[in-house]
Amino acid sequence: MKNLSHFLKVTIVFTLCVILMGAYTRLSDAGLGCPDWPGCYGMIKVPSQDHELALALDSFPEHKVEQEKAWLEMIHRYIAGTLGLLVLMILFICLKNRETPKKLPTFIALLILFQAALGMWTVTMKLMPVVVMSHLIGGFTLISLLLLLYLRTKPLRIPGGDHSARKLAPLATAALSVLMLQIILGGWTSSNYAALACTSLPICEGDWYNKLRFIQAFTPFQGTHDSYEFGVLDYASRMTIHVTHRFGALVTAAVLLWLAYKLHTQSQSSQLKRSAQLLFLLVCLQVGLGISNVVLHLPLGIAVSHNAGAVFLLMNLVFINYCLWRKA
Repeated sequence: MKNLSHFLKVTIVFTLCVILMGAYTRLSDAGLGCPDWPGCYGMIKVPSQDHELALALDSFPEHKVEQEKAWLEMIHRYIAGTLGLLVLMILFICLKNRETPKKLPTFIALLILFQAALGMWTVTMKLMPVVVMSHLIGGFTLISLLLLLYLRTKPLRIPGGDHSARKLAPLATAALSVLMLQIILGGWTSSNYAALACTSLPICEGDWYNKLRFIQAFTPFQGTHDSYEFGVLDYASRMTIHVTHRFGALVTAAVLLWLAYKLHTQSQSSQLKRSAQLLFLLVCLQVGLGISNVVLHLPLGIAVSHNAGAVFLLMNLVFINYCLWRKA
């Protein structure tokens, strides 16, 4: 179990790298840096030599090789491929060891295979928003399940008499559910290029409430297009997505802060108190990053950090739920 625990730590770090590299690639508009999959212009690396560029132009005449964007996409694929091998190794270790879980690592392995398929469809379907969002959510789900598997290898317990904290388990689950919905909404905002649909605070500029178009904004399939890069929705639909994400952020922050307060004041566990303090700090940081994205017009570093903040919030809530629901 000790070796599995160390292996899982490495895999979780790799998963975080894949998620952040994916966010960086998407926010750099490099999602179609390579028009094919799994290679790049039919090669295992980005074409750079004259004869490689000529071959790429001949094979994909409708595309211009942008090496910087192509390398971002290929580095993301290299890291993701390594992650896939790590996950399969975890499955092998778990199946070989009698004391380790079997169902959870099997499901994680199936999920990583589905993630690979989503990565392919992201390219072949030209950044269709529902596929891009599903790929993003798959990454968040993967890191959550890997963390859960890691926690199952550790002897974590909160005091058996900490009844006040255990009564907060339903609230913790509700907080986790609200956060997951907000992450999905954030993925929809990003995949539809709606992050800058509103550039004023606290809500949106102008007569925004009379322009809301919820049906058009949240229709999963948006017709057939040659490419979905830079979005295909009109302004009103993108603005609706953005405003909904902002209101969702307010609700999510309120629920998470309430959970942090209740845990800190009612729990006897030092682990849970530290998690509550971390939850409070992460929520404040995430709200600050969200505001900064609007005020500073989505700078790349802050936008990627906003994705990282969502990952750490999710992992913290998975840990809290695990402690509260696990029997003493």
